Amino acid sequence: MALRLPIRTPLLLMGLLMTGLAQVPVPASAPRGFWALPENLTVVEGAAAELWCGVSAPGSTVQWAKDGLLLGPDPRIPSFPRYRLQGDPTKGEFHLHIEACDLSDDAGYECQVSRSETGPELVSPRVILSILVPPKVLQLTPEAGSTVTWVAGQEYLVSCVSGDAKPAPDITFLLSGQTISDISANVNEGSQEKLFTTEATARVTPQSSDNGQLLVCEGSSPALDTPIKASITMNVLFPPGPPVIEWPGLDEGHARAGQNLELLCMARGGNPLATLQWLKNGQPVSTAWGTEHAQAVARSTLVMIVRPEDHGARLSCEAYNSVSTGIQERGVTLQVTFPPSAITILGSASQSENKNVTLSCITKSSRPRVLLRWWLGWRQLLPTEETVMDGLHGGHISMSNLTFLARREDNGLTLTCEAFSEAFTKETFKKSLTLNVKYPAQKLWIEGPPEGQRLRAGTRVRLVCLAIGGNPDPSLTWYKDSRTVTEPRPPQEPRRVQLGSLEKSGSTFSRELVLITGPSDNQAKFTCKAGQLSASTQLVVQFPPTNVTILANASALRPGDALNLTCVSVSSNPPVNLSWDKEGERLEGVAATPRSAPFKGSAAARSVLLRMSSRDHGHRVTCRAHSTELRETVSAFYRVNVLYPPEFLGEQVLVVTAVEQGEALLPVSVSANPAPEAFNWTFRGYRLSPAGGPRHRILSGGALQLWNVTRADDGLYQLHCQNSEGTAEALVRLDVHYAPIIRALQDPTEVNIGGSVDIVCTVDANPILPEMFNWERLGEEEEDQSLDDMEKISKGSTGRLRIHHAKLTQAGAYQCIVDNGVAPPARGLVRLVVRFAPHVEHPSPLTKVAAAGDSTSSATLHCRARGVPNIVFTWTKNGVPLDLQDPRYTEHTYHQSGVHSSLLTIANVSAAQDYALFTCTATNPLGSDHTDIQLVSISRPDPPLGLKVVSMAPYSVGLEWKPGFDGGLPQSFQIRYEALGTPGFLYMNVLPPQATTFTLTGLQPSTRYRLWLLASNALGDSGLADKGSQISVTTPGPSKLPLLPVLFAVGGLLLLSNASCVGGFLWQRRLKRLAEGISEKTEAGSEEDRVRNEYEESQWTGDRDTRSSMVSTTDVEPYYHSMRDFSPQLPPTLEEVSYPRGLTGLEEENMTFPGHVYDEVERLYAPSGAWGPLYDEVPMGSCDLYWPEDRYEDARGIYDQVAGDLDPMEPDVLPFEMRGQLV
Repeated sequence: MALRLPIRTPLLLMGLLMTGLAQVPVPASAPRGFWALPENLTVVEGAAAELWCGVSAPGSTVQWAKDGLLLGPDPRIPSFPRYRLQGDPTKGEFHLHIEACDLSDDAGYECQVSRSETGPELVSPRVILSILVPPKVLQLTPEAGSTVTWVAGQEYLVSCVSGDAKPAPDITFLLSGQTISDISANVNEGSQEKLFTTEATARVTPQSSDNGQLLVCEGSSPALDTPIKASITMNVLFPPGPPVIEWPGLDEGHARAGQNLELLCMARGGNPLATLQWLKNGQPVSTAWGTEHAQAVARSTLVMIVRPEDHGARLSCEAYNSVSTGIQERGVTLQVTFPPSAITILGSASQSENKNVTLSCITKSSRPRVLLRWWLGWRQLLPTEETVMDGLHGGHISMSNLTFLARREDNGLTLTCEAFSEAFTKETFKKSLTLNVKYPAQKLWIEGPPEGQRLRAGTRVRLVCLAIGGNPDPSLTWYKDSRTVTEPRPPQEPRRVQLGSLEKSGSTFSRELVLITGPSDNQAKFTCKAGQLSASTQLVVQFPPTNVTILANASALRPGDALNLTCVSVSSNPPVNLSWDKEGERLEGVAATPRSAPFKGSAAARSVLLRMSSRDHGHRVTCRAHSTELRETVSAFYRVNVLYPPEFLGEQVLVVTAVEQGEALLPVSVSANPAPEAFNWTFRGYRLSPAGGPRHRILSGGALQLWNVTRADDGLYQLHCQNSEGTAEALVRLDVHYAPIIRALQDPTEVNIGGSVDIVCTVDANPILPEMFNWERLGEEEEDQSLDDMEKISKGSTGRLRIHHAKLTQAGAYQCIVDNGVAPPARGLVRLVVRFAPHVEHPSPLTKVAAAGDSTSSATLHCRARGVPNIVFTWTKNGVPLDLQDPRYTEHTYHQSGVHSSLLTIANVSAAQDYALFTCTATNPLGSDHTDIQLVSISRPDPPLGLKVVSMAPYSVGLEWKPGFDGGLPQSFQIRYEALGTPGFLYMNVLPPQATTFTLTGLQPSTRYRLWLLASNALGDSGLADKGSQISVTTPGPSKLPLLPVLFAVGGLLLLSNASCVGGFLWQRRLKRLAEGISEKTEAGSEEDRVRNEYEESQWTGDRDTRSSMVSTTDVEPYYHSMRDFSPQLPPTLEEVSYPRGLTGLEEENMTFPGHVYDEVERLYAPSGAWGPLYDEVPMGSCDLYWPEDRYEDARGIYDQVAGDLDPMEPDVLPFEMRGQLV
């Protein structure tokens, strides 16, 4: 061990430097050495191991070495995370503990004690730590878990390879639970050092008993508690057992013809189970079989009806499967018993009396043979001869001959041949005949009407033939004039001849003949015969003409030809008289020589001569044959066929009316013979195709059908008809009605105020009706739609709306409506523009605009005027024209319809230069107007105007007013009121501050009050001098209300009062914060937040005062009074509306007037902004023409937008730049 120390010294030093020495204090007097030494140890992979080392040397360093590699004195052994020193070092315990051992731990280990001052180094004996590695898997070939198919008796190789293990595992094979001895095994090196694998091969010869059993490979190792296994399932194929036939009954193979034979064939065993089939004389007759795997048996049932020809047949059942070396068979030979299938009697059983009858009886083949005997009635007759012969299918044929004398008394008896045998005791086989002995009848006669009696044609006559005796029954036959009488076939209805069947009553026979008499029966002889006997009778029949025929001298006739007709009555009894008529008109005829008449009757003939015309075509010429004695007439007619060219009839339609886009039918009423060969239509010189076209079709009768008719189809259509006899022409006019279309409508129509003008509407329509023009005025108010002061004129296709003394109120949109009865009516929009001189909106003599004159703010002066045509604005300051080239002045002009605006912006307002009187002048070709705007400094507000009472109750008063000039700062209102006779004043702040209506509550009933309205801003209030800001009212007396509503009302007032107090408090706080914010912005001196003063007048109302406003930020509402409680009468000017840039749902084509719209109009009038420019208006984008109707928000919302609302009680917080200069 000492020789190995120098090698380990560097490792020891490295360990001491990295981890420090493990100092073990040991008593100085303790002896040096080991008190516990390690021993060889074997553990299974994954288990823990511990090697003991007890040291008795004090002050020494202890560490372990693994295969010569020092692990270091640190008890944690950092280089080996699974290693650590276990025990108490003070007791000298330095046991090496290894967790989760693996193959890398399989090595030699030593416990070493380092040299110390008191002694040399010590090394324990080297011990071996053996790690056992169990095999993890077994690889089986064939694959483990699979099912292999083997044939019984054949040898197969199975291999099993273990996974890596230490030591090499042992492998054994088990076949159906029995160990296989014929095994060869090899041990091979594993995938790592110290690991091994075992490969074993077994030779297996399976038997049928191994079918479904397991072949198991077991691997065992010292590292395993139980062996590991892998197995396969054996499917062993082996042949089935021999088949067995179960025969019903005791006598195998014996059966009777007609028997339903069921034979069961079974074969047991076999894998797969047997395949069964039945054969008859070597030929398959059934291949159906079933299997029962639980019982390992295959079954097949043969079902057959036994027939005589099956005698001697061999039935066999064959069994086999896929591993059978040969087919196994079991067979049975059939022995069939069968009776004769038929008995035949040869010879006739009909004979004349007193003559011999000879018969033979023959049977079909039977097994065994049968005996024969004869019976006549119940009397047995002896045969004259008997014979037996070989028959089919192994059977025998029996034959018996019989001869006997026929007597009259034996007539009708049954003659029977009977076959019998002991094998068929329960069955009898017979063949019978009826003996027929012939003898003749004795008497024959006819019963019917007496001879010579006259019978009318159609009379029903009954003749009966009777006979007595005879066998066979006498066949009574009727003859008519030597021809046999037969019934007609069923389709002839009604039947004129009914021949009855032979009837028998005792020994009397009869046959009836019923006749419906006709001409052929006149003088006819009817005879009845029975054998050699016969009887006869004759009939006399009267009948009208059997046939009336008209003969013509020509078939093709033309106008002017002569027609000779001859009428012939072929036969009648008695004779008839002939006469002629044509369509009811009697004609005179000439008698002609008659021909010979059939049926022994009389014939007649008569002729007539006619001159033909086209009107005679199709007429019927009738010949009538009348019998005076029979009082009956027979008629025949001849239809005249006259060939003539086409002729148009009087009912031919010459004018056809149709509606545009509809259908039209131009009918044809023409007469011609032959029918017209062609109908040719032409229109405006163009021939219409006879085959039809996209919009026309010529019908079979020549009519012209048109569809999708247009006004271009209106006109004359020429029809040309032609046949082989000639041609004809006709003109048919098509009048197409169509809905009106406005062709001319001057838009706009202009007129000076006070002048006269016609709005002219010209249409294209058919028909033109006197009252088809109608006018409407488009407006929101019903009174705006009245046309009472206008004149409506209609002449032809032009309608006029005449306006006298035009007024401004008549300007607007008008609609021309034309309805001629053809839908849809036409509608056209036109604007009436009333031109007038400019009118500048200046509700008060002077308009004021406030701005801070500190040369940092800007102000906007707004001038708006109404006038048509467009207005030109000019500005002057203190009467001197304003130089708009000065960069301090900027003008923007807006035009919309008749409202025009000019916005003058003054930058860097200076008190010395810009506090002046500005004059805006509006001019157009009809005149001019002006207004004055005073630019002043910010100041206290003007008193409110127009204070009035709008509602009154016992405890409250509703007030309304108009705000005055706000002094350029946001203003609020306060109500001061007193009850007359009561000292002192009460005050009420108006909330919201900029409201112009307020309900003063808390009053007493039946009390007179005086009220003042004060306006205030950051610079002070308006004072009480203005008369318009005070009013006196007297509250009404209280009404007697139920207690409960009064309580609810009081509660509501309390809630409202509390809400007002809270709102006022919050509003004061907000004003203060806004003021502080403005002050901070001012002190910062931001250039971007410069103050701009803008003024813009509200919508013109006619009596509203002009106001101005001073704003402090760019976000301030540009109006000095709220627009949210205001309903405009005129559309807002373009500069007054804020247009968003991202509008959706706004189409540019909807914002310009669509031009001359003369056809259908879907709406009564165009929406706001839909008119196109009339004059040189400023071009706008699509967004500029949008104005948001009804988008005035709640008045309370404006206070969140105004940053200049300041507390009137704290004027010092007003920024310096907003205080301006006093002038």
